[in-house]
Amino acid sequence: MEGLYHPLPWVGTEEESLAQFRRVLDVNLQGAWLGMRTVAPSLRRAGGGVIVNMSSLAGLTGYAGVGAYVASKWGLRGLTKTAALELAPHGVRVCSVHPGAIRTTMTAGFDERFVAGQALPRFGTPEEVARMVLFIVTEATFSTGSEFVLDGGVLAGAPVVLDPTADAS
Repeated sequence: MEGLYHPLPWVGTEEESLAQFRRVLDVNLQGAWLGMRTVAPSLRRAGGGVIVNMSSLAGLTGYAGVGAYVASKWGLRGLTKTAALELAPHGVRVCSVHPGAIRTTMTAGFDERFVAGQALPRFGTPEEVARMVLFIVTEATFSTGSEFVLDGGVLAGAPVVLDPTADAS
């Protein structure tokens, strides 16, 4: 896995170097922009198509220790919406996918404690993300500029039910 791009280890805003910050933005934001910029003319000529940008739950909320990653994913969210507005007149839809904890090489070092506090206490799978992308491309034909979330219920809130009749002692 030497040379594999990985936005972690987590480092605070004050400790992160400008080079580290730029690298994350280059890969996650500029890379997606280059991809859209490259395929848009072909999709326009074809009379339409779909662009699906892979964002993250970090594009919908903040996480301490990964500021560049969060900034890049929020940026991708905005870029997706802008491209959706610009390309819609040409029949091109642009959406973003926002996965939470998916079992990949990026999460290989994380154990089940990482997902224990979410409503569905498990890691998602790459296959689940692929099925979401397939849904966006083939079924979500009235969606553009939209965000599709696969997060095990993280954004739904804490899965704690308090029984007001329970004895507090």
